Amino acid sequence: MNNKGYTLIELVIVVVLVCLMVFLSVPRVREVILQDNLQSAVRRITGIANERRVEAIRGLADNILVFDITNGKYWTYSQDMTPEKRDAQKKDAVELPTGVQIEDIQQPGQDRKVEGEVTILFSRLGYVQPTVIHLIEGDRHYTLVLQPFLSMIEVYERYQDFNETTLAGA
Repeated sequence: MNNKGYTLIELVIVVVLVCLMVFLSVPRVREVILQDNLQSAVRRITGIANERRVEAIRGLADNILVFDITNGKYWTYSQDMTPEKRDAQKKDAVELPTGVQIEDIQQPGQDRKVEGEVTILFSRLGYVQPTVIHLIEGDRHYTLVLQPFLSMIEVYERYQDFNETTLAGA
């Protein structure tokens, strides 16, 4: 008799071992993906910036993205909103995830801001005020670069410094 192949017991042991490995590794992988607060903040800010650009063009009204560096919050409003609606938007500001901070924000013709509020203009004509946003969590940095005429936001997984002429010419 030819004894080629595997027994049922061998197959069951292999299946149990594979299931055990998946069971132990999937929660950790999911946790790393879902709990990365810095990457989550980068995705949110990139998404809101792209949304503001599109909304400014579509709504034919300048849109503003405001960062409160000191309190780690941001909110948006449209130039055609009433002061009451703007105040409501500010009260509903989005907080950065736990541990994530805005290290600084740089715009041409202005000093690097490390506290207070910074506004970024999204024009109804399709351009954005050139801005570099540096986010930090622990010893990890991300740099977001909003360029005037490009719809894509550049993201660097490090602190990327831009001098005044590079940023203004971006």
